[in-house]
Amino acid sequence: MVEYVAKSLVDDPSQVEVTEFRRAGSVILRLHVAQEDKGRVIGRNGRVANAIRDLLRVAAGRQGKRVTLEIE
Repeated sequence: MVEYVAKSLVDDPSQVEVTEFRRAGSVILRLHVAQEDKGRVIGRNGRVANAIRDLLRVAAGRQGKRVTLEIE
């Protein structure tokens, strides 16, 4: 889901990578985009990034998991 949303926002979808790490019962998703596209993914005052995190929280909550999103 994160990869789909990020690819929809950026100019260069081929640079979008999502990696997953597991730590102490939670999942950490690391989103990597091209430097030029970071502003598009983060948004003004972090609004886009927070919206993506909210979607993740809802989806993960339904499965009983905790998910964190890091944007690089």
